[in-house]
This record gives sequence, structure tokens and C-alpha cells, in this order.
Amino acid sequence: MNNATIRLTSGMQFVASADSGHAVVMDADADSGGNNTGSRPMELLLMGLGGCSGMDIISILRKKKQQVTGLEAKVSGTMADDYPHKYREITIVYTVRGKGVADEAVKRAVQLSMDKYCSVKATLEGSAKIIFSYRIIED
Repeated sequence: MNNATIRLTSGMQFVASADSGHAVVMDADADSGGNNTGSRPMELLLMGLGGCSGMDIISILRKKKQQVTGLEAKVSGTMADDYPHKYREITIVYTVRGKGVADEAVKRAVQLSMDKYCSVKATLEGSAKIIFSYRIIED
């Protein structure tokens, strides 16, 4: 089981800490009563998806002995107009950098993350349509 504690610090700013001992600051913009001192909770959801799948992909590519020098996930979400403004669609574009990285290895790593390993994606499944793609840049 994972645990997190979220505490109000002031205004609309909250500090969240988890079992790992790390903390994240969340805040709202001025129009919503905040001071813009941290990420929005829905932004953190996108970050979590990109981080979860990115860790899967880099781990798989390293096991396949691919010479990856970098990996970036650009994640964007389209929210519903009505409350609770949940994500309707999330798009992820992975950019893999490296030397001689095989297209088939990247394709398989991304697919495995999306279909089997990424717990954040699995949690969001059925709630938002998730679209993903990748590209490889030769170093």
C-alpha cells in the first residue's frame, strides 16, 4: 500500500508527502485564490503518467541493450468542459535519443508500458482516452 499526506500550508497551497519521504508543492493560480507556488493536481496526474511510463520504457530499452542517451515524454490532456473537469483525452509523445536505437525495440517498450506495466495508465484507463506515439532521434 502507498500512503500520502497532504497538508494545507496557506491560501490554496498544499504540501504533499509520501512514504518515500519526498514532498511536492501544489497551488492554484491567483484567479482561484492561490499564489501559483506549485503545480496543479491535474498537472501532477500528467507528470505521473509520463514518469511511470518513461521509467518502464527506459528500463526495457536498457535490458534490450539499446544505447539510449535520453528519453522525453510530452504529455498533454484535454479536459471536459463540465465539472469535475476530468481528462477526456491524454496524448503522450515519447522522444528517444540514442545511438543506433532500434525502432522495433522502442515500439515494443512503449507497447509493453502502455499495455502491461504502467500502473498510472492502467488506473486512468476507461476514464480518459490515451493516445501515444514515439520518435527516435539519432545522436
